[in-house]
Amino acid sequence: MIASGASLSGLKTHWWHKLLVISELHRLQSILLYATTRSIPDRIVNLIQRQVRPIVRGKARAAVEFGAKVSVSVRNGFAFLHRISWDPYNEAEDLIPQAKRYKQELGCYPERICADRIYINTKNRNFCTRNNIRLSGKRLGRPPKDPEINAAHKQQLSADQRRRNEVEGCFGTGKRKYSLELIMARLDKGAETSIAMAFLVMCAEKSMRLLRLFFVTIFAWFHTLQRPGLLWVALRTICLLETADSLVTA
Repeated sequence: MIASGASLSGLKTHWWHKLLVISELHRLQSILLYATTRSIPDRIVNLIQRQVRPIVRGKARAAVEFGAKVSVSVRNGFAFLHRISWDPYNEAEDLIPQAKRYKQELGCYPERICADRIYINTKNRNFCTRNNIRLSGKRLGRPPKDPEINAAHKQQLSADQRRRNEVEGCFGTGKRKYSLELIMARLDKGAETSIAMAFLVMCAEKSMRLLRLFFVTIFAWFHTLQRPGLLWVALRTICLLETADSLVTA
């Protein structure tokens, strides 16, 4: 068509971008065809969403996942979104920047960090030791011979793991209730905006719950001054509200 007089400048922006993606896809497939390797960086798997990359997770349900990879931390029940990446990366790189951001916002490092096993490497251990941060996970070296100290360490590790499950709960709640598992935006900026809005709404609903419990507590305190018998009714109402919310968000 070009030899017959056609010009690429006459293409619309959508088709021009798709033609560039197809050219890059042809180049990548040619490398895989004639090279001995079976993997290549920045592999394209979708012509429309060219930013999507395959991310190997090794799960039983899906060994490879497609989509954005996010880094989230939870402080006092609120989920904070720190990083969105379309390329696979090692999550352990995010621990030190998140700790430094925590100090920048609050003026001090956190007392403890409850993280997954992948975050517990030598670099992160040394950083936490220098800044008096207790990093969750098994201690290095042999376990102590004192059974009481060993039992205390196991109890502390179990408590840290239960605390870390709060992050997994945020991901589960976001997928079931806030559509994190079904991002319909095609462009990378639109998808990143949808992900950020999901976490924003999640924190907003958490704030509304706390405000509601605060006003219910004030209401119960005010009425107990006049009729002490209403204290039990107010406490039962608060428990029912908490139970209802827990069932919805679980």
